[in-house]
Amino acid sequence: MTLRLPLPDGTTPRVLVLEPGPRASETVQALLDQGARVDVRCAAPDARLRDLAGRHLIALRTDADLDLSAYDVVLRDPLREQGVELSPSSPSPATTSGHVVLVGGGPGPLGLLTLAGLDAIRSADVLVCDRLAPLAALEQARPDAEVVHVGKIPRGEFTPQEQINQILVDRALAGKTVVRLKGGDNFVFGRGGEEWNACVEAGLPVTVIPGVSSSIAVPGLAGVPLTHRHLTQGFVVVSGHVAPDDARSDVDWDALARLGLTIVVLMGVAALPEIAERLISAGMDPSTPAASIADGGMTSQRQVRSTLAALPGAAAEQDIGAPAVTVIGPAVAALLPQTSV
Repeated sequence: MTLRLPLPDGTTPRVLVLEPGPRASETVQALLDQGARVDVRCAAPDARLRDLAGRHLIALRTDADLDLSAYDVVLRDPLREQGVELSPSSPSPATTSGHVVLVGGGPGPLGLLTLAGLDAIRSADVLVCDRLAPLAALEQARPDAEVVHVGKIPRGEFTPQEQINQILVDRALAGKTVVRLKGGDNFVFGRGGEEWNACVEAGLPVTVIPGVSSSIAVPGLAGVPLTHRHLTQGFVVVSGHVAPDDARSDVDWDALARLGLTIVVLMGVAALPEIAERLISAGMDPSTPAASIADGGMTSQRQVRSTLAALPGAAAEQDIGAPAVTVIGPAVAALLPQTSV
C-alpha cells in the first residue's frame, strides 16, 4: 500500500490523522514526505510520535472538539482502517533458513532509498527499524510483516545495541528474513559492523545493501560541496557526539585543524561550541566558512551558514537541532547562489 493524497502538487495541505494505529509513524512519515502539515489526535502517543512532535515535524492534539473544517484532509490510520493484523509473521514459503539483510536507508526521504533496499523491505518477514530510517517505506512492507522499532531517541526511548543484535539473531534463527533498516549507511556510524559480527557469530548469513550516507547527502541537498577544485582535495567525516575534551573522544581535533580538508561532523549539535573552540585554538582560521544543516532532505530542512567562530551562536539562534550535519572548510562557500526565478 502506498499512501498518496489527492491534492495538486505544490500545495501544503493540512492533514489530521485520527485514531492512529500501530503503524502510525509510517503513515505520518509518508504524509510528511509529500509536504503535508500533519496533526495527530491521539490520547496516548507512542515514543515515535512524541519524537516527531519534539522535532516540530508534527503537532499532537488531544482536544476532542477539533474543528475538522480547518483541515484539507482528515483520515484514520489506513492500516487500522483495513483491519490489518500486525502479529509476528511466519516465514515466507520460499524461506528455508533465516538470514539478515542490513539496509542503509539513506538520509530519510523515501526517494533516496535505493531500489535494492526497497525490494528487501517488500520481501521481509521482520523489519527492525531506527527512528531516522525512511519509515514511509514501511507502507510497502507485507501486511503481515513484523515491525520492531528500536530507535535511540535523544533523552528518550533507547534500545541498547546488544538488545538490537539479539533481536536480529533470534528472529533469523527462527527462520525469518530479517531486514535491519536504518538511516544513512550501515557502516558510517551505523553500528552495522557490530550487527554483522553478532549474526555471523550465530551462524547466520548476512547481506549488506549500502545506503546514501547523510555525511554526503545532506550537504549536497543544501548546496554544500565537500570537495572543490583548487580549494580542497578531500574530506573527513567524524563523530561529534562527545566534546573534544571528553575522555571518551578519540578524534584528534588538533590534527584535523591542520589537514586542510573539509571536516564533516555528524551528531555534533550539542558539542558544536566546544568543537569550534578547539579547532580555532589548534590553528584553524576563525573566519573559515562553516554550515550546519538540520533535517536534511525533509520538508523541515533548514540550514545556517556562517564562519567557524560564529557558527555555534548562529545555529542556536536558528534552532538547528539534531539530526544535523555540520560542514567546515572553504568548500562550504564554493558555490554561487542561485538567483530567484
